[in-house]
Amino acid sequence: MQQKTTFFQQTGSYRWRICALLFLATTINYVDRNVLSFTMIDDAFRREMLGLPADTLLTDAHVASFKEMMGYVDAAFKTAYALGFLIVGYFIDKIGTRKGFTIALSVWSFAGVLNGFIGSVKGLSFTRFLLGLGESGNFPSAVKAVAEWFPKKERSLATGLFNAGANIGIILTALAVPYITIHYGWRTSFVVTGALGFLVLILWRWIYQRPEEHPGVSEHELAYIHSDTDEKPDAKISWGKMFTYRQTWAFAAGKLLADPIWYFYLTWLPDFFNSNEALEQKLDLKHIGLPFLVIYLVSDAGSVFFGWLSSRLIQAGWSVNKARKLTMLLCALCVAPIVFASVTTNIYVAVGLIALAAAAHQGWSANIYTLASDMFPKKSVGSVVGIGSMMGAISGAVFAASTGIIRVKFGYVPLFVIAGGAYLLALLIIHILSPKLEPVKMEEG
Repeated sequence: MQQKTTFFQQTGSYRWRICALLFLATTINYVDRNVLSFTMIDDAFRREMLGLPADTLLTDAHVASFKEMMGYVDAAFKTAYALGFLIVGYFIDKIGTRKGFTIALSVWSFAGVLNGFIGSVKGLSFTRFLLGLGESGNFPSAVKAVAEWFPKKERSLATGLFNAGANIGIILTALAVPYITIHYGWRTSFVVTGALGFLVLILWRWIYQRPEEHPGVSEHELAYIHSDTDEKPDAKISWGKMFTYRQTWAFAAGKLLADPIWYFYLTWLPDFFNSNEALEQKLDLKHIGLPFLVIYLVSDAGSVFFGWLSSRLIQAGWSVNKARKLTMLLCALCVAPIVFASVTTNIYVAVGLIALAAAAHQGWSANIYTLASDMFPKKSVGSVVGIGSMMGAISGAVFAASTGIIRVKFGYVPLFVIAGGAYLLALLIIHILSPKLEPVKMEEG
């Protein structure tokens, strides 16, 4: 009996179904991590974390103390995120993408729900720490899955597409969480959003396998996936050896300097629109959703566009080195004007500048993740992404711990100055460490 073929087998496009699954997982990943950013501006949540009675009128001193405390809570998440990356990339390379991501999804979804049952800063720090451990598995798993399922010429586009899920997650959070918080309380916001991860877990277990083992992949598509690489199937670099390669540190530099800026946006933009002294118009919990819709829709476009751009340049005959670095330079230049968002009095100008910077960051992210699979064999991609992301999370934790203090004492200007210059400095370091983005030489591994 002739075996019936699926639509994806007939069209040779099953890999894009995998990309859609990674997009969904990344969306939920960002929903779960970003809920806190919006509950932070809810007065009931603030009183709970400060240990104050429900009818207490919050003073400026209360709010300042709360913001500093949230800086430390955010640092707990970033610290766990860094610790998770230290081992999760190696762990995923060791046991495989399917099993590794299953564990990560389970941990972060459980922690997301648990956030809704705490009643103190200590409890919140613990649950956010656990959330950080679980969420550290998303990007090493997703980037490794792209390396397994896509040829090099499509990887930055695929990465840009799944990475766009981060922005959709933030948009969904901005639209849904304020509504849920206002009508049902901040605890419900955490429980409902955390539970979504378990739905993604079911889909992941049902759909994902390596292309060589997947019944939905045609021989034609499998040949296309491997069409532009001469990598040996068993090529792998030991975890310890990773630290001896300049390519590892080039990738890590791009994460070390850019990741803290993105984390800063995620955590502090609601407060920026709610209380930045320069803005003539302030936004409360009821009205804050629209600016975030604009910022992260534009950011989505940036992720896809800059991911597409470097892939298109490679398909047009450009070298990987030239295509990736030119695209990343454009991204870095688009971030630089964000410094003016901290001093403008016009909220529309501020939204536009932040939207441009966020779009450029996501384009940067799509390309920096792709550098890992450009320079390292597929079986080591999870490890190098984990190492680089660990560096980004460590710097993010340090930045997060100081952000609340800087915000209270000096305002947003120095924070936005740092954001504006970080990407240009990162690109310079990447170029110094890896002038040609050459793949590692396996005989040296």
